[in-house]
Amino acid sequence: MINTTTSAYFTLAAYFDTAVFKYLYFLIILSLYVLIVSANLLLIVVICMNRSLHEPMYMFLCSLFVNELYGSSGLFPFLLTQILSDIHTVSASFCFLQIFCVYTYASIEFSNLAVMSYDRYLAICCPLQYNTRMTSNRVVILIALTWLYPFLSIFILISLSASLQLCGNTINKVYCDNYSIVKLACSDTTVNNVYGIVYTVTLVVIVLAIFYTYLKILKVCLFGSKQTRQKALSTCTPHLASLINFSCGCFFEIVQNRFNMKHVPHMLRIFLSLYWLTCQPLFNPVLYGLNITKIRITCKNIVFGKM
Repeated sequence: MINTTTSAYFTLAAYFDTAVFKYLYFLIILSLYVLIVSANLLLIVVICMNRSLHEPMYMFLCSLFVNELYGSSGLFPFLLTQILSDIHTVSASFCFLQIFCVYTYASIEFSNLAVMSYDRYLAICCPLQYNTRMTSNRVVILIALTWLYPFLSIFILISLSASLQLCGNTINKVYCDNYSIVKLACSDTTVNNVYGIVYTVTLVVIVLAIFYTYLKILKVCLFGSKQTRQKALSTCTPHLASLINFSCGCFFEIVQNRFNMKHVPHMLRIFLSLYWLTCQPLFNPVLYGLNITKIRITCKNIVFGKM
């Protein structure tokens, strides 16, 4: 007879004994987290406090930076605690909470980048209609949808996983992952798998729609004026770089979940599984802070006290 259970806790098996090096890893992760929080908070404050930045593009960027704080806070405090701990277990309720945080973070990231691509498409390809289409009410609605849809879709995903009967409680990761829990199930997971495929396909469609939007922008730029090309390059390049970076990180994670990666060195597997959650929250504020002129100048004024 199969021993089924609704486990009260999960064991994270990807952690290994690092001896005295755990304090070095702790300091590295802590420093990264402090940098992420500082960089994103600075840009959020800059956008909120300066009326010249109260434009749709910067509002969407502000939403993006808030999401970076949200996603990193769902991972880093947990990692820091686990690094110093000798027993790498986590309660089931907290595990599902972490899954909810990191999965909604990913969905919001893609949704936000999609909204930003739509904003750039209107600004570059339909400049005369931009102000009538991208009103303040439209901006609020788009940001609300960017957050509400992921929260609802991931809530359903977690509800399906939480109801499963499990045959074990070991997750081969350094953080909680939904697919790892589904693989532990003894009960039928057809609904979970179908919903997971639909959810993944939806994200793929969003990514393809973003690339299609930028292809349309590129087409306009090729036949447009020099000023149009400069505007497109200055505002669209960071968006594309952010999308490619995050998509690659998510691809690494999907590959790890679906295929046997035992031949890959353990430390590399950990790095690849954490890439999309650790690099993107720092990559975005640095990328946008350096490339978008208005933000860069305002940040310099704040840092050097010229305001």
